[in-house]
This record gives sequence, structure tokens and C-alpha cells, in this order.
Amino acid sequence: QVQLVESGGGLVQAGGSLRLSCAVTGSIVGTSTMVWHRQAPGNQRELVARIFHFGGTDYADSVKGRFTITRDNAENTVYLHMNSLKPEDTAVYYCQAVPLYGGRDYWGQGTQVTVSS
Repeated sequence: QVQLVESGGGLVQAGGSLRLSCAVTGSIVGTSTMVWHRQAPGNQRELVARIFHFGGTDYADSVKGRFTITRDNAENTVYLHMNSLKPEDTAVYYCQAVPLYGGRDYWGQGTQVTVSS
């Protein structure tokens, strides 16, 4: 059974950094598009960053140059490195796995990131 567990969230001052982790049970990281989303109170969930099975990445305009998504296939873990954090980055961050070969996708339970001004 595939499960995604996020960790690494917390409270940080503006300008600070955090690294989020998404640990995946089941060896699907290398054959999935792995995506980080976030949802702030009262807002819709938005895509933050994704890494494709072949290694390509893309980012929301709001985080380009500040966030980096990486993947460790051997550890079945995906990371979101967040630098120069802003108060508007405050949200619950979710990890999603979209398998290359179809079928259902998978979501984690989310981790809270709070950036104080």
C-alpha cells in the first residue's frame, strides 16, 4: 500500500529556510510525477512545484528562484527546499504522487508551514 508522509514544517521568520520531506512507502517515486501543493486558509490549493519521472521540474511563479524540488529515488523521498521564505508562503503543504503508468494518485496528510513577519 502506497503512503505519503510529509514532515519538516514549522514556524520560521521571514527570510528563513525550511526543508520539507515527503517519504513514500512503495517504490513509486522514480516512476511518478511528484508534486508539492499548498493551501492557505480561505484559498484554493495551488501547485507549488513538481518533478517529473525523467527529472525535469517546474515551479509556480511565486516560488521560482526560492524553492527547489529534489528527489531521492533510492530513499523514496521527495524534498522541497524553501529559501527566502515570505509570510505569504504560510500554508499547509501537501505531497502528491501521480504514477506514470496511470491509476490513482496518492496524497499525504500535509505539513504546516508558518512564516512570521
